[in-house]
Amino acid sequence: MDLLAESEAEPYYCGVCGKDFVHIVQLEEHMKVHTVEKRFPCEICGKNFSKNSDLSRHIRTHTGERPFRCDVCGRDFSMNYNLKNHLKTHTGEKPYQCDICDKYFTERSSLRKHIRIHTGEKPYHCTTCGDSFTDYSTLRTHLRTHTGEKPFHCEICGKDFTANSSLKSHIRTHNREKPFVCKECGKGFSFKVHLREHVKAHNKPEPSPLRCKICGDNFVDDVALTSHLRIHTE
Repeated sequence: MDLLAESEAEPYYCGVCGKDFVHIVQLEEHMKVHTVEKRFPCEICGKNFSKNSDLSRHIRTHTGERPFRCDVCGRDFSMNYNLKNHLKTHTGEKPYQCDICDKYFTERSSLRKHIRIHTGEKPYHCTTCGDSFTDYSTLRTHLRTHTGEKPFHCEICGKDFTANSSLKSHIRTHNREKPFVCKECGKGFSFKVHLREHVKAHNKPEPSPLRCKICGDNFVDDVALTSHLRIHTE
């Protein structure tokens, strides 16, 4: 795997972890994270970092600290980079387009991961079980299933999770947040999978009514019709 990789769509990205950079100088500085001695250990999980600033950002995954706030919607983020990307959801800015299906994205990295859906490319491999993944973050989460690491902690009930997305979903069970809303009827759901199942109910065709040949009444199934027919035979 090339450590320094270049692409027309994404000027410079790290071949180790997949992070994007606008300038080659930024990429070269970033590569030190993978090659320089890591002298700053996390006292919570033991993970090591080459810079104290990287350690500080990592610690926020344990503490839940989110110092960067969106002035538009009030949502908080642990890193300024994530806040900048989030702001594009308010402006509608999506400058990166897929040449295959014309879908637009707010980030170059999102476009690159999306293109792998078309190509089937899975460049990130688990050396333990051999599974492959389209992006490094998914591989990193997967690796925790082998190590047993669960760095995302629920402050309400104490339960730990391997992925931050799992923690966020879990927290909704405590605060009863329902961010996924059905456009058809307005009903809210805590989990996207539940919304999908609900939407299927709207799209499902109504069953053809079963008509009683004696009186003309309609019934939704054979059981109800059979039970009704007893009225006429008794």
